[in-house]
Amino acid sequence: MMFILSEDFMIKDIYERIWELARPYLKTRKNDIHTEISTDFAQQLLAQEGGEEDIVIPAIILHDVGWKKVPEDVQLKAFGPNASMPEWNRVHEVEGARIAGDILRKVNYPEDKILEIQEIIKGHDSRKEAISLNDSVVKDADKVWRYSQIAVQINEKRFGLTVEQGIERLRRNLEPWFLTASGKRMAAEEIEKRAKEAMGNRP
Repeated sequence: MMFILSEDFMIKDIYERIWELARPYLKTRKNDIHTEISTDFAQQLLAQEGGEEDIVIPAIILHDVGWKKVPEDVQLKAFGPNASMPEWNRVHEVEGARIAGDILRKVNYPEDKILEIQEIIKGHDSRKEAISLNDSVVKDADKVWRYSQIAVQINEKRFGLTVEQGIERLRRNLEPWFLTASGKRMAAEEIEKRAKEAMGNRP
């Protein structure tokens, strides 16, 4: 079975199928929530920065499926400000690229696009420089999520941070984390919302 990527209704059906196949792998580390929000940010970034939707959307849906191969008692040691076992973060990238290839071949995605998506996933955390605009959009969508309301709440508990410490960490990383002007702007807008929410919650 083949499909034509230029026909919107067909490609959206394919994205839904990719989501269905990815869901079992996203049931860890709150990756289902993370992926849904990151996908929304990816759509916004595509509209503002450009890039190829048929690369970016599958890549952002599948970028964290590899965490399912990392033991849950190790996951919190593999990422974040207190990571003591960062080598496991690399495992999730490599395993994620492999799983993504399996899922995309099940939906008969074009092989050249599969290879590009796998390459993006394989370095979405560890590779600091982008290899393409598509890669930049995926990386930034992944990180803008950290500035969302739910991510701030989750990460405060994960990392043992106060609200103020969490917001300061996000402010400090606006420059080093983001590759596109739109991604940085979106993150800055989100952080101002979080700061206002924090002020509003004070007694």
